[in-house]
Amino acid sequence: MPEKTVFQKLAEEIGAGDSKIIPKIFAALVDEIGGRILLAAAPPATREEIAEKSGIPRERVEERIAPLFQKGLLFMSQKGGLTRYYRVRNVGQFHDSSAVSLDASRELLDLWKEYMATEWIGYGKKIEQMLPRPVVRVVPVNVGIDQKAEILAFEDVKRIVESAANLAVTKCSCRAIDGKCGKPVEVCFQVNRAADYAIERGTGRKIDKEEAIRMLKVCEEEGLVHVTSNSQEMGHFICNCCNDCCMNWVLLRSGVKKFVVPSRFQAEVDADSCSSCGACLDRCYFDALRVEDTAAVDPSKCMGCGLCMPTCPTDAIQLKEVKGPDSVPKLH
Repeated sequence: MPEKTVFQKLAEEIGAGDSKIIPKIFAALVDEIGGRILLAAAPPATREEIAEKSGIPRERVEERIAPLFQKGLLFMSQKGGLTRYYRVRNVGQFHDSSAVSLDASRELLDLWKEYMATEWIGYGKKIEQMLPRPVVRVVPVNVGIDQKAEILAFEDVKRIVESAANLAVTKCSCRAIDGKCGKPVEVCFQVNRAADYAIERGTGRKIDKEEAIRMLKVCEEEGLVHVTSNSQEMGHFICNCCNDCCMNWVLLRSGVKKFVVPSRFQAEVDADSCSSCGACLDRCYFDALRVEDTAAVDPSKCMGCGLCMPTCPTDAIQLKEVKGPDSVPKLH
């Protein structure tokens, strides 16, 4: 059996050793020396440690650090007064960081498009078995929620923005790759440390809270679903996901449940107010609504995003809380 290439080894390291396309994506981004540096950057290591582990002279390692950082392949951590570097850790992170790099080529984006169409579902099903909980969760729109209940502030995407110390906006990696839906692209929010990373890398633009909230309103008008990391702490990002290009919905529709968890709300229809107009149907990504005599919600499919609410002409749809406060992140 021939020896594995450095690009095949990198694919293995991010859990995609059986992929035919991920090695090609690495090869489109780095040469063999860059690949060896990446292989040496796990666990996190200083430049000296990377040089020693890879056998590459330190001066050559020094030359490659910044380009690898710019391409979204290498990340930095500060601890104990030392700067350490670590390589991209999984396919999802690799997808998001490389697709929005400033010099992302059409070749690279087409390879990612091919991967999403042919291999992503298989990867998701494999990784699902290893995940202790879903990776991301849906955040309901900031419309029609009873603000008198303090607990609801934890689920309100506007509150996440208001609680952030630092914000940046980047391109949506999924729409940068595909973009067939025509929805806005520069609407992916990075929060706090993730914002610092995006600004330093040059892939993000610093924004204030007022601009972020204005952009969120545009996203809701465009019918985009707010998604953040599924964590008990405030997430590092707020994605605004479309129905056509988003990598999360591909897995969800194929039966992979551990990548996206619903919000702690669920849509509920007031039958007496519903006019049966069907305006809500086009807004639902998840086929959770039907209209017979009145609109009705399938609880097993509803993700609690709330996109069906703003276009209801009779305000017949509201979000009800179905999970307790322990299921949402604490904002600091």
